[in-house]
This record gives sequence, C-alpha cells and structure tokens, in this order.
Amino acid sequence: MKIRCLIVDDKPLAIDILAEYVGKIDFLELAGATTDPVAGLAIMREQPVDLVLLDIQMPELSGLQFMKIAGNQCLFILTTAYESYALEGYEHDVVDYLLKPVAFDRFYRAVTKALHLLQPATQLKAQNAPVPQQSAGYIFVKSEHRLIKVDLKDILYIEGMQNYLVLHTVKERIIHLQTFKKLEEQLPEIDFVRVHRSYIVALRHITAVERSRIFMGDVILNIGESYRDAFYSRIERH
Repeated sequence: MKIRCLIVDDKPLAIDILAEYVGKIDFLELAGATTDPVAGLAIMREQPVDLVLLDIQMPELSGLQFMKIAGNQCLFILTTAYESYALEGYEHDVVDYLLKPVAFDRFYRAVTKALHLLQPATQLKAQNAPVPQQSAGYIFVKSEHRLIKVDLKDILYIEGMQNYLVLHTVKERIIHLQTFKKLEEQLPEIDFVRVHRSYIVALRHITAVERSRIFMGDVILNIGESYRDAFYSRIERH
C-alpha cells in the first residue's frame, strides 16, 4: 500500500526536509508540496491524497483552518515550531504532532501510525497469515442426493442464491446445498477470493478488471464496495 502525501508549509526549507523524508520511505508517495495552503486545498480537489503533512502557523490560512475546510478527506500530521499548539492539534484528532526541526526517526514513527490507520484490516491479516498448504486439487460438493467431485481448476466462480449456491465451472453449473462460509473453508485462499456478498471468483480465470467490475470471458461480475480493497490487494500481490 502506498500513502499519497501532501506537504503544506509556508517555509520552503521545511518542505525540502519533509519531501526528502518521504522519498526515503517505501510506503510513502509524494502527491504534492506547496507553501500556499489554498493551493494545497486545490491539489486535494484534483487528486487523491491520503495524508497531509501540515504546518499549523501560516499567514494566509492556519493549519487548523485548513483542516476544517478539508474535513474528513484524509489524515493529518501537524508540524510546528511551537509546543503550545500540540493540545489544540490533538483535539482535532490528528495522527501525530511533530515539533520542528523534525528528526527522521520521529517522522517515521508518525507516518507508521498513519499506515496502520489507513491499511485495511483484511490486508494486514493477509500479510501476516501463514502460507496456505497445497490443496488436493478438488472438492466434493453435495447436489441433491449426490456428492459430486469438482476439480478446483475448473471452477470459474461461485454464486450465492437465496437458499443454495451455484458453482459455475468450465463444463457445467452445479447446484450446491451449502452456505458460503462452509464452502470458503474448503477452497484454497491462494486461488479464490470473495469479491461480493454473492460471488467468490477463481483468480486464474479472471481475464480483466475495470474499476468495480471483473471480466471472465463473456461474464461480468461486480465487486462489492466492502470487498474492493482486499480484492485489489490480492491482485497486486499476484
């Protein structure tokens, strides 16, 4: 995950130092830097910004006024030469408060806090999870009064209906009398991913992804909003 940072400080030297720090950290990306807070707000309107490194005391618009205008669009780390602003800054629920001159180790601790706040819990869990064991390559599913052997490589996607599941494979559609939760426990995590409350897809059969849609040949499936971050994280790792 990359955190897109905007630096807003009326002192060019302070910007240079913070920009240098951003360049040293692999999970940070500089989205812009400006001595003009009004220009900073314009940058936020024009492109996504996750974190603002914001000076408090500026002549045209203070950092606290900047935050009120920006609202909840992103996280803020305040920087200032005056300790007296610390309490007021924390009252605005900022990530951290850095006293100038800012040391690199202190800066690193502050942006790491932002990383943990921004990174989805599902992604953190995935990064810390043990490597899944190799599966047997097939599962048995119950359909009416039979158990049907299904090769995992043949499964395109699984669709949740009202009281049952439908396994869409390269050969046929299989009605499966089981819950999503039970079936997910049988599927190897390395090969399958939940993308919607109604869909589990096989990564190997995805032909393209466009915003909130997955293409599998002629089939188009929607990605649920609550599943989007975890799905794109899986795609990036592949």
